Amino acid sequence: MFQHSLLLIYRNFKRFRSTFLINLIGLSTGLACTVLIFLWVNDELRKDKFHENDRQLFQVMTNHHNREGVVTWKVSPGNLGEALAAEMPEVTYAVSSSDIPDKFTLSNEEKHIRAAGQFVSKDFFNTFSYALLQGDKNQVLASKNAIVISEELALKLFNTTENLVGKTINWQILHFHKPVVIAGVFKTIPSGSSEQFDFLLSFEEFRDMLGDGLHWDNHNARTYLVLREGTDAQKFNQKIGSFLKSKAPNTNVTLFATPFSDLYLYGNYENGVQTGGRIVYVRLFSLIALFILLIACINFMNLSTAKASRRIKEVGIKKAMGASRQSLVLQYLGESLLMSLASLIVALMLVELSLAPFSALTGKQLTLHYEPQFVLVILGITLLTGFLAGSYPALYLSGFTPAAVLRGKLDTLAGELWARKGLVVFQFTLSVILIVSVLVVYKQNHYAQTKNLGYSKDNVIYFDAEGQVQDKLETFLAEVKKIPGVVNASSGGSIISDYSSTTGLAWRGKGNENIAFQNVVVNYGMIEVLGIQLKEGRTFSRRFAADTAKIIFNEAAVKTMAMKNPVGEVVNLWGENRKIIGVVKDFHFQSLHEGIKPMFFRLQPQTAIKVMLKIEAGRERETIAQLQQLYKAYNPGFILDYRFLNEDYQELYAAEQRVAVLSRYFAGLAVLISCLGLFGLAAFTAERRLKEIGIRKVLGASEASIVFLLSVDFTKLVLAAILIALPLSYLIADYWLHNFAYRIELAWWYFAGAGLLALVISWFTVGMQAVKASRISPSQCLKDV
Repeated sequence: MFQHSLLLIYRNFKRFRSTFLINLIGLSTGLACTVLIFLWVNDELRKDKFHENDRQLFQVMTNHHNREGVVTWKVSPGNLGEALAAEMPEVTYAVSSSDIPDKFTLSNEEKHIRAAGQFVSKDFFNTFSYALLQGDKNQVLASKNAIVISEELALKLFNTTENLVGKTINWQILHFHKPVVIAGVFKTIPSGSSEQFDFLLSFEEFRDMLGDGLHWDNHNARTYLVLREGTDAQKFNQKIGSFLKSKAPNTNVTLFATPFSDLYLYGNYENGVQTGGRIVYVRLFSLIALFILLIACINFMNLSTAKASRRIKEVGIKKAMGASRQSLVLQYLGESLLMSLASLIVALMLVELSLAPFSALTGKQLTLHYEPQFVLVILGITLLTGFLAGSYPALYLSGFTPAAVLRGKLDTLAGELWARKGLVVFQFTLSVILIVSVLVVYKQNHYAQTKNLGYSKDNVIYFDAEGQVQDKLETFLAEVKKIPGVVNASSGGSIISDYSSTTGLAWRGKGNENIAFQNVVVNYGMIEVLGIQLKEGRTFSRRFAADTAKIIFNEAAVKTMAMKNPVGEVVNLWGENRKIIGVVKDFHFQSLHEGIKPMFFRLQPQTAIKVMLKIEAGRERETIAQLQQLYKAYNPGFILDYRFLNEDYQELYAAEQRVAVLSRYFAGLAVLISCLGLFGLAAFTAERRLKEIGIRKVLGASEASIVFLLSVDFTKLVLAAILIALPLSYLIADYWLHNFAYRIELAWWYFAGAGLLALVISWFTVGMQAVKASRISPSQCLKDV
């Protein structure tokens, strides 16, 4: 009996080739999208979960209370970890980590390597589960002169990872440099870690670098805690909330600890309340995967039902021969499940082919491993898909009465028609929502790329000041300005997006609240290189003495300080009086997600982390070539590693750009699969109305009138879908845009255009089937089908 059922399934697949191929394409495409999204979502959900102390591992966050509300930072005072470990019995380990965004230069006698590193406390390897190849996790960071390097960095410096403990290398950043001894080598940081670094230095070195800068009002580190087993996190947060008050009585900062592995997905805070983060995209694409799979299932139902009239005699004969409805249901469900398994095989082939470009698109290293958990999940999804897709056709076909089906008469219930039509409305509702979403994401990204930011990011390159460039900075800048094509050159403590913040600013009329100001260190000419516009006063100039004791604010800072005539006023920064000499117009030094924050510039000509050049448009190649020659002459053995400033700006929107591209692809697939569903219903309707079409043609109806007759009902369905989708898509788009402080306005034509596009696509899809039906001869239409 089983073999007989398989033979019948094979014959039906062969007999209805077009239906088989459409179902195979729809289901395999839906499953392939689902698998790809599953791999991406699984990678996102597992980020930072590999640490053995995951359940007890927390990061201390700081809430800064001001007149506008609460601003939440991930950084905290550098002394905090040590103090919490000493005063809070719930803390097993506490680690402070420097928040330095710039790369270091590490050197042995032969090589100079740029690498990303951190200053961390001695219990770092007891807190985080990064595996050591060499060294004892309790001792590798115990010495102030110790360094722990990655195996990749070891290979770059020494061409080996063996017998490196005890060797000496030098590190340098800014004018800080020192020989250190290798105390350990750690394995490659797994891709599942949100933290990526090449080496670790003792946090005591960071203390020496900052000197008096390491105090309770300076938030310049990240603090991680391992709490004792059984500690109530909520009660612990109540305990540490006002901890900083005991160290800095005038502070307006409160503390709370949040699970470290949650921050990757739940990293956004508004007014002190967690409001989401990357989890929004995880949920979004999970829903997209579900919707695409549902659309594919709906197509199977519609296409199977559309061809039901060609199988009713088979059903009637089987029932007349004594076949039960249960056996028929099992046969058609088996047919559906086999179709799903065949679709799964095709889907996995599609995934293998598209995994490399999909990984590049998402910026991940995704792989398809047939582990037991993955196999069970994918098989479960496939079987569920087969059951859902085949359940309605199976119940529908098996429910025909023998007498009716043997006469070729198929009873049509209103509920069945409305079910099929409702499924098409559902499909196109989702399609219109996706089309609107893609359009809104594109327009917002275009707005971010083309908006006047208040500074010039085009044709500006920057690179790190290393070696002799740092030691002979002024001479080097003078030589750079002589290169043809260099419009201007300067240096600064960082690029403007890598700012530090401080609350150590006081001014006349200030209240008790501590307000955070973004602190940017610049050299002469940096403001001019960036094209930041001056509102009043002047910028730093060598023509004036003692400008290192002056300060320049942006408009947002002046507004915060409520100064009407700021130029000439005196403020106090970290105990030193500084005179305001200028005010620059507000500019967007962060992404458009953020509002413009109070900022000040201070002059430190010798503090150069970055050298920045404005290059004449059209002369980039030859100018950079000459720059490389000059850099090589100053820094033998060093490589000029430069970047364009506009590339950094685009990286601020990397997540949105990836979402835009992925949404475009998935929306296109959803619309394509929806068209298959509409095609299925059109085929079903045309087949059910063949005799009507024949009679109309005999009575003189034209092909155009027949096409109109078959299309008008589907147009109503799509219009209903549009009416449902447009308000929903507006709410979704408006919710997404609320993540941006500066956003586009939702124009009416976004929604009208999406609706019109869906309507045109539906007309084209239905039109193909309607034209085909209108061309059938009346004799074919009127014969007993």
